[in-house]
Amino acid sequence: MQSTKLSFKDQILEGIPNILPAPKPYDAAMNHAPKRKAILSAEEKKLALKNALRYFDKKDHKTLLPEFKAELETYGRIYMYRLRPDYKMYARPISEYPAQSSQAAAIMLMIQNNLDYAVAQHPHELITYGGNGAVFSNWAQYRLTMKYLAEMNDEQTLVMYSGHPMGLFPSHKDAPRVVVTNGMMIPNYSQPDDWEKFNALGVTQYGQMTAGSYMYIGPQGIVHGTTITVLNGFRKIKKPTKGHLFVTSGLGGMSGAQPKAGNIAGCITVCAEVNPKITQVRLDQGWIDEKITDLDALVARVKTAKAQKETISIAYLGNVVEVWEKFDEDEIHIDLGSDQTSLHNPWAGGYYPVGLSFEAANEMMAQDPDQFKKAVQNSLRRHTDAINKHTAKGTYFFDYGNAFLLEASRAGADIMAENGIDFKYPSYVQDIMGPMCFDYGFGPFRWVCASGKPEDLAKTDAIACAVLEDIKKNSPEEIQQQMADNIQWIKGAQENKLVVGSQARILYADAEGRMKIAQAFNDAIEKGEIGMVILGRDHHDVSGTDSPYRETSNIYDGSRFTADMAIQNVIGDSFRGATWVSIHNGGGVGWGEVINGGFGMVLDGTMEASKKLKQMLFWDVNNGISRRSWARNEGAVFAIKRAMEIEPNLKVTLPNFVDDGLLN
Repeated sequence: MQSTKLSFKDQILEGIPNILPAPKPYDAAMNHAPKRKAILSAEEKKLALKNALRYFDKKDHKTLLPEFKAELETYGRIYMYRLRPDYKMYARPISEYPAQSSQAAAIMLMIQNNLDYAVAQHPHELITYGGNGAVFSNWAQYRLTMKYLAEMNDEQTLVMYSGHPMGLFPSHKDAPRVVVTNGMMIPNYSQPDDWEKFNALGVTQYGQMTAGSYMYIGPQGIVHGTTITVLNGFRKIKKPTKGHLFVTSGLGGMSGAQPKAGNIAGCITVCAEVNPKITQVRLDQGWIDEKITDLDALVARVKTAKAQKETISIAYLGNVVEVWEKFDEDEIHIDLGSDQTSLHNPWAGGYYPVGLSFEAANEMMAQDPDQFKKAVQNSLRRHTDAINKHTAKGTYFFDYGNAFLLEASRAGADIMAENGIDFKYPSYVQDIMGPMCFDYGFGPFRWVCASGKPEDLAKTDAIACAVLEDIKKNSPEEIQQQMADNIQWIKGAQENKLVVGSQARILYADAEGRMKIAQAFNDAIEKGEIGMVILGRDHHDVSGTDSPYRETSNIYDGSRFTADMAIQNVIGDSFRGATWVSIHNGGGVGWGEVINGGFGMVLDGTMEASKKLKQMLFWDVNNGISRRSWARNEGAVFAIKRAMEIEPNLKVTLPNFVDDGLLN
């Protein structure tokens, strides 16, 4: 066994050790992934073990075999806990990474940020958020990937097959340094049990969106979008946020953003969560103001908040179904309602059924998955019934893109519209984000200061704000509200203490805003005013994701079930200058339900970076606007016409609108 403690850099360069490190005890204090259901046959279990052992020298197989076998039987996966590094996991300043390529060092920084204990949902299982959104499947993959990145030069590309580093291949300096694919299954093998099986075999993984593409920045990544959703939700029902109530559930990865967004928007937020550990984490982080464990106490607190028109976020430690039912009984009016539990992953910890404790649910999930599925579906029917009672009294309910409506419909809940085709309630993209933001090209642009310095983040905030204020002076009326919301957001970003993990920021911007902000960053880097900056975005954007019940739910020409846009997006980004690109099956709504892609781009102050940012960011947004325009979305038609006026080399096919009277 290895005894000499190596430095951080030496451990990175070592990769998979020649001498095995000592076994690591299971840390019960950590928030761990639930045990996955036993799905492999006896022969498939042998195959999973062979697949895991191929990362190691033959001399270590006898030692590791019983250990990996025990992991597979105990947790349903082989995580290789022994290989967890001894160093602290967080995004270090870029200068601290051993690397021949600064672009590769930036990717190492982002990988470690995704696995930071303050950021990741289940860090020891390499899961960033959503219950199954993995950066890697096991610790051998992590070690090997970091070693490859340390060795890489700027004429190589690292190829990532669902967490496995296939290797470094010759390319050129303008090619992506890393190309990532996650869960790219043959379509007929993309059911939930297929993920369980092939992930257990160690041959694929669920990258979620920004987990497997190394671009997660903690809950801040979704706070801004959630803030805009809540603000526009209240605008839709023509109510001020002050003194009005938003009820939802989920405090895990992305859903943890909801109470913070509610505070920024200025409403009363009640967010239910069954997991006591993550609830306490959010309280400690300041993402919720209060934690309540008793329903009567919750009712009393909400009545006080309404009477005093407070801005407050309250976590209820318990099941949200009970909250909906209790508020109905006690005549607590809910203005805005939703749900952001991980219903894309309903049978493996994404949604916990009412009537079972957190512990009992986890046990049933692993020991009796069929009964657990029945419990979830019973809960969804009861959940829906409670929501229907509130909407009958005027509550505006929307699906938060977590597949709530879809899974409720599959459970036989009373969720369908009278035509038997549509749902009773809209998706938030369909009703709010799509027509108000995505059609106009506004989506979640983000950046990370590679220096790790808070002062660099403050400088980039100021730069971005100045750029947006300048653009707003000449912006058309159609996008004035989006511009104003973003300026307000960025001005309050520092005081809202949104940073968890890396020194990162997000705001919604269109192609013009993204390009001008990025260029201003690059200019500041060239002048030595700030260090290098890493650009990215959420996959939940204008162009990155084809998801018929979320990102493309407001596409009405029949093409919302196609994935051309996401595939074209990642291909186009890759040859227009992205530092790394990714394409995934799964996303935030479920395995087999979505194809989504993302990118990362390193700004280093050079002319090459300036050229790349203009080419890539323009395409990355306008690809999606053109598709939305062709679907006859009027906001997108306006936006793509404007883009063609700005860029003479852009020529897009525009739709001719048909008179419905003629068809009738």
